Amino acid sequence: MNRILIGLIIIPLLALNVMHKFYVSVTEVNYVEEQQSVQIITRVFIDDMENLLKLRYDDNIVLAGNDELSRTDEYIGTYIKEKFLIKINGLGKPVSFIGKDYDGDIMRCFIEVEGVADIKSFEISNQLLFDLFDDQQNVVKTSIYSKNKSMILTKQRPSAMLKFN
Repeated sequence: MNRILIGLIIIPLLALNVMHKFYVSVTEVNYVEEQQSVQIITRVFIDDMENLLKLRYDDNIVLAGNDELSRTDEYIGTYIKEKFLIKINGLGKPVSFIGKDYDGDIMRCFIEVEGVADIKSFEISNQLLFDLFDDQQNVVKTSIYSKNKSMILTKQRPSAMLKFN
């Protein structure tokens, strides 16, 4: 009898845990020394970015559809430049939003930092979607000078620094 009662309590709790949506983005950072360029690809769920853009800019925004607004890329670029900050060797660097594409339910944003002759320190602050989800996690994977590092950025810890000697 006790086992049945425990089962009736635990099973619904487990079901709630399975139904919970995870809020995560994945960002790949690659330093291409020959091009003096830091090339970045950020992957976010289309519906999360769409909801954020509707909230911030225009309630009529629809991503990944034929009726996508002409100003959508401008909105995405503005948001990325505000929430995605890069410091190289202690100096803030401008990020350029190159464009986006869609793959299933994922939007890939292409970002670049140009004119990077060498990297002694690399700091990244990725606050994408933190203003929409308190439990958002932004995974960052870097490949700089053939050294691969990964980190998870959260609202409580939105930035990280890597040093290269």
